[in-house]
Amino acid sequence: MIATRFRQIGLLLFAIAISGIAFFQLFARVYNGFPANLVTALVAVTVLFIVLWALLLKFQPYASQQILPCVLLLTAIGTMMIARIDYTKNTTVAYRQLIWVCVALVLTCIFIIALRDYRVLRRFSYVSMIVGLVLLLSPMIPGLGKEIGGARIWIGFGSHTLQPGEFAKLFLAFFFAAYLFNHRDQLAVGGKKVVGLQLPRMRDMGPLILVWFASIGVLVVQHDLGTSLMFFAMFVSMLYVATGRGSWLIIGGIAFVVAAVFSVKFFAHVGYRVDGWLHPFDTAVYNRKYGSSYQLVTGIFGLASGGLLGTGIGQGHPGLTPLGNSDFIYSSLGEELGLTGLMAILMLYLIIITSGLLTAMKIKDGFGKLLASGLVFTMAFQVFTVVGGLTLVIPMTGLTLPYMAAGGSSLVANYILAALLIVISNEANKPEPESELSNTMQYEAMEALNERSAQKKRNEARHSHSRSRSDEDEPSTSSFPVAMSPSSSPRSAASDPQAGGKR
Repeated sequence: MIATRFRQIGLLLFAIAISGIAFFQLFARVYNGFPANLVTALVAVTVLFIVLWALLLKFQPYASQQILPCVLLLTAIGTMMIARIDYTKNTTVAYRQLIWVCVALVLTCIFIIALRDYRVLRRFSYVSMIVGLVLLLSPMIPGLGKEIGGARIWIGFGSHTLQPGEFAKLFLAFFFAAYLFNHRDQLAVGGKKVVGLQLPRMRDMGPLILVWFASIGVLVVQHDLGTSLMFFAMFVSMLYVATGRGSWLIIGGIAFVVAAVFSVKFFAHVGYRVDGWLHPFDTAVYNRKYGSSYQLVTGIFGLASGGLLGTGIGQGHPGLTPLGNSDFIYSSLGEELGLTGLMAILMLYLIIITSGLLTAMKIKDGFGKLLASGLVFTMAFQVFTVVGGLTLVIPMTGLTLPYMAAGGSSLVANYILAALLIVISNEANKPEPESELSNTMQYEAMEALNERSAQKKRNEARHSHSRSRSDEDEPSTSSFPVAMSPSSSPRSAASDPQAGGKR
């Protein structure tokens, strides 16, 4: 156990050391000094990470220890690039980002201490649904919602803005997990089989149709393609995990294609994104006033100029790309860290996703299995859409890279997501109490009881068979009246002279 603890703190210290080297190189090469505000904030963040690790040992001792160092590294690399662009544009986004990291770490510490058992979330399934829908639709409230970049997904408090959709995904994940856990048997019941495809019953299609309409509603009302896709993908993937039926994936894919064709035809902002994806270097598309591919093209050129090893920290021009510190931070990192750096970043995401999937496979509780898989699929889908959009695999969706992009809402929501995975992993890895029977012992005990019952039935059957045979043999020996005594038999009386003499 002590060796395990040393290995865990070694991983965290290694991540801190790598982050420190990256910031030292940035400050030495770009800033020509050490900005006091950034250094102070970095020290505070480091102390909070160590405090969080200590709290994990105390309150979640069996939790997966790979998630925290990966989150630290991703946060550090993203903040380093934000600070790099700050120097070019003379802004202070990196300092605000570090403040948000402190807030996220404090909330995560409270979450780790307060939420000992994640199963308590199951009691608030419908409350979670209502809170999630209210958060999702709150940008539509007049006076509260704000439209930025053509999407109305923000709510504003003075000069501060918040993206409630990032928190809505957590509450809707709670609701989906609880709902599917309670109704998985009905959803898994097979309907008619058509062309080798097991179709669900029509009455079970209701939840899927409801989520499909909600996703379309977000797309239509808020012009937010990424969020609508993320919610639909999260529900379909959790539906597949709950029922194990591949037909749900096919039906969800067909519904997605129908919605995509409909959106491209009737919604201009979706059509612009598809146009920019298919023809990014077309002059007409590049110079278009609305829906131009200028941002995408500059991001692609930034990736290309990075090459295999990148230009080095502080040696590129990531500030040329609009939103290079948020939506296009992956392109900015590709320019200065190269393909090698981008592969390392993807590996960090892969470690978190693999840890979450292993947790979902280990956990015995069905609600925890669905919740862990839903959270992991959400993160994996978000990373895929961002990276795929910047590399022209799919159209741009407007989602941000978890833990790396500038923005407090996304950062805090994804830290809570990581905290949930850590809490569930603690339950999955926890050894079973000695006072309770393990699954293996329960199985062996059940087998022994079954064998004893079967042996008893065999003995009864054998006894019944032997008795029936004895009954069949009985007439040859018991054809005489059993109650008849020898003295009362006339034959014995006639053949026994002594008996007759005595009489």
